[in-house]
Amino acid sequence: MTNDTNHLSLAYFVISGLDILGSLDRVDKDAVAAWVLSLQANSGDKAELKNGQFYGFHGSHSSQFRSDNNGILILNHSHLASTYCALSILKTVGSNLLNIDSKLISMSIRNLQQPDGSFLPIHIGAETDLRFIYCASPICYMLEDWSSMDRVKTKECILKCQSYGGGFGMIPGSESHGGGTYCAVASLHLMGFIEHDVQSKSAASSIIDIPLYGADRGKQLRVDSKGELTSLVTHAMHFGLGQF
Repeated sequence: MTNDTNHLSLAYFVISGLDILGSLDRVDKDAVAAWVLSLQANSGDKAELKNGQFYGFHGSHSSQFRSDNNGILILNHSHLASTYCALSILKTVGSNLLNIDSKLISMSIRNLQQPDGSFLPIHIGAETDLRFIYCASPICYMLEDWSSMDRVKTKECILKCQSYGGGFGMIPGSESHGGGTYCAVASLHLMGFIEHDVQSKSAASSIIDIPLYGADRGKQLRVDSKGELTSLVTHAMHFGLGQF
């Protein structure tokens, strides 16, 4: 299986890792920013925003020129996850987001939101789960434009994914999972439904109620090596959930 269409995602992990290690000086930041900017989709005409497409970033140059099953060229194959990675990389290397068509991204992201508040990752259709709500939320946050997202519907969709133990599954009715819980809590925070002091019991701290303890004997939740929430008190969190 090739990762050619995931170049932006792979670059995001590399750049983020170097940033964590304090080693961003090892890369040419201007060259990285220029490469990322070359992957943004362009509508060419603002009237095309009504065609139901999303104009974000492609995962790689090859995905900019993909064809459908009939050999017809698909001019816009931009993806929500690739767009999240692109903006994150640009922010990390210190690139000015004024260099992108942020209004185009903000206006067209509404084409991906579904009636239940969830998000498709791409306008040609795919699965919907908390991963893509998490992608959409930081995109709007970084662009400082929430005008095209119905945050109330998205919050309701997230809360439907919450299980009896307080954690979140990727879709409603699914088993709670560490990754799903991170996507849910991070999205709710970015949308303004959870303030910084999530453990505070004051009404001003959290607009919604997210249990931080298991129902059985008040034991704290933990995440096991498979990313599943359990009720043991002490356990090292999975690396991907360290941001909690």
